[in-house]
Amino acid sequence: MAHSHSHSHSGPAPLGPLAAKIVVGLLVAIGIAVIAGAALLWPSQQKVAIPLPFQNSSGGAVTTEAGQVQSSTLANCGSPSSGQVLTASAAPGVPGSGQCVQNLVAIDSGPNAGAKTLLEFTPGAGQPSLAAGDSIRISRQVDQQGATSYAFYDYERTWPLVILAAAFAVVIVAVARWRGLLAMVGIIVAFLVLVVFLLPALRDGAPAVPTALVASAAILYAVIYLAHGVSLRTSAALLGTLTSLLLAAVLSWGAIELAHLTGLSEDQNNEVAAYMGHVSITGLLLAGFIIGSLGVLNDVTVTQASTVFELANITENNSRRTIFVGAMRVGRDHIASTVYTLVLAYAGSSLPLLLLFSVANRSLGDVLTSESVAIEIARSAVGGIALALSVPLTTGIAALLATTRPDRPRSGL
Repeated sequence: MAHSHSHSHSGPAPLGPLAAKIVVGLLVAIGIAVIAGAALLWPSQQKVAIPLPFQNSSGGAVTTEAGQVQSSTLANCGSPSSGQVLTASAAPGVPGSGQCVQNLVAIDSGPNAGAKTLLEFTPGAGQPSLAAGDSIRISRQVDQQGATSYAFYDYERTWPLVILAAAFAVVIVAVARWRGLLAMVGIIVAFLVLVVFLLPALRDGAPAVPTALVASAAILYAVIYLAHGVSLRTSAALLGTLTSLLLAAVLSWGAIELAHLTGLSEDQNNEVAAYMGHVSITGLLLAGFIIGSLGVLNDVTVTQASTVFELANITENNSRRTIFVGAMRVGRDHIASTVYTLVLAYAGSSLPLLLLFSVANRSLGDVLTSESVAIEIARSAVGGIALALSVPLTTGIAALLATTRPDRPRSGL
């Protein structure tokens, strides 16, 4: 008899078939709606003109090649060899034209691989400081006469980023093991949804709120079930997260309308407005609010669902109300720690802007109500409200699904 109990009642039991069926039915219905929404909003893959700052001389995308700095010297400015493909020594600069830093760069890829070019910079703020041995990316331009020229594009960061990403993956998998590996797969799926669906759909001028909600829901279904498995516990967390996400979308829209946020205080948004006029900047800002709330909501709801199920698993004969109250104690601590983490994260991303304001002799009120700072305040407020409300919501859903049975045997601990 005891053997039979240990198998049939070894964990938290649902309140009843009805509660489980309702949750699963809701998730299936939402999943179907997400698939239908994705099909309706799927990007057209139409060609879009490349914005001027990202065009080459023929109107195409900028082509970059690998390069390595051979030497860096101080010489007269105005060398006619600057940016040209060198087959011999670089020509000297113009006497009396001032001093420039001349970097001899070996071209490591593309049609001129094996040749060299000269990059010339005027010393000063905003100019790259290159040294012999640096790996860089150089842009390649071909004019209408077929002449090729090169210019500094950026530092080469492929291998440093690969090493950082590999270290991140190894540590996560080593600590979380199978769950960590599945979480890595979830991250890949999330980026695929953003790159394949969300960004092209927004580029096509699709409405921001439905597009962001469909993309966010698709990410949540994949990430939560991949990382935490398919169970009533994860289903409770998923339903709580989806509901909170919808609330965050409504709050984001209200905050943007109430505070008259346009998004035009950010340089990238201005470029989008100038070169992609069919894209709504307010909609883009709203989509950013919604996507930005995903991570923190997912963290809190999964933790709350796990807390409820663990409390139900280690206690006997406790009512759902008792389990709910116990889990809410944990939830309140989680809210307190996550809210200030959220605010500090947004403050950290705006630190350069805040530094500029600090030396501009502007009043604190002017600083806080300027759009650049107001966007971060609104983002923090929306994230904090959605986070706080997601805790009782998810805890309540999980408490309906995870309760103890009186005849569950004691573990002996």
